[in-house]
Amino acid sequence: MPQPIRVLIAKPGLDGHDRGALVVAQGLRDEGMEVIYTGLRQTPEQIVATAIQEDVACIGLSSLSGAHLALFPEVVRLLRDQHAEDILVIGGGVVPQEDITLLKEAGVAEVFTPGSTIHQMAEYIREHIRLTGVDDWPDIAAVTQHVDHIGVAVKSIEEALPFYTGVLGLQVVHREEIADQGVRAAFVPVGDVDIELLEPTRADSPIAKFIDTHGPGVHHIAYAVDDVAVALKAAAAAGCRLIDEKPRPGGQGKLIGFVHPKSTYGALTEFCQRTGTAIDVEGGEL
Repeated sequence: MPQPIRVLIAKPGLDGHDRGALVVAQGLRDEGMEVIYTGLRQTPEQIVATAIQEDVACIGLSSLSGAHLALFPEVVRLLRDQHAEDILVIGGGVVPQEDITLLKEAGVAEVFTPGSTIHQMAEYIREHIRLTGVDDWPDIAAVTQHVDHIGVAVKSIEEALPFYTGVLGLQVVHREEIADQGVRAAFVPVGDVDIELLEPTRADSPIAKFIDTHGPGVHHIAYAVDDVAVALKAAAAAGCRLIDEKPRPGGQGKLIGFVHPKSTYGALTEFCQRTGTAIDVEGGEL
């Protein structure tokens, strides 16, 4: 059976009126959703922390104080900083139409103004949050071959390599820089699986942000597939949140696509498809 959608209803800022928020919270419960209400005068930081702790799929923000242009986008920003941008953010309250446009540009998915019904809100959430039970998942295994590599984020490849080459007795077979991702990579095979050491080349790269938040360590697990597009489609059909809606170029001449860790029990998951040959550090073909 599909799991209930978990929704956090929050009142950011100094707004002291919560009658409408309480009505929405009860209405969404009547629609079959699990609802957590934070209470009054919550900071964006408190709201985001609660949303992550409670593993909600949607945050509903309510504001009657006129501070929505500052508070709602700040919640969206903090979610992104915590790599929790898969959580849907919607808003409600007395919000002028021109402000609704600005809020959507800032990442708020939808804004419900006076006159909106609970059913409209619930249907919007259902259409944008897709959760299914394990029994309903399509057979992704049908397109998955084996583990291709394990990505490990490091501050410096040169500092990390002595452990792999000296202590473990392994060899580097390929190096490259992936400019659009702001990362430098070195591949160290262990049997049929590669260890991919990932060093950030700029401060705003995904690997740099991962290290800032979590420190160096395992970043992702990559599975070899025949067709990344098919694998992504199967994952989406299973209700998984995709980071990549379609395949894109990756290291070693592969096509890749990522599934968000919120949908994979905390492990950032990559599908990769070999499309040609890569050149190793000695200049030969892999």
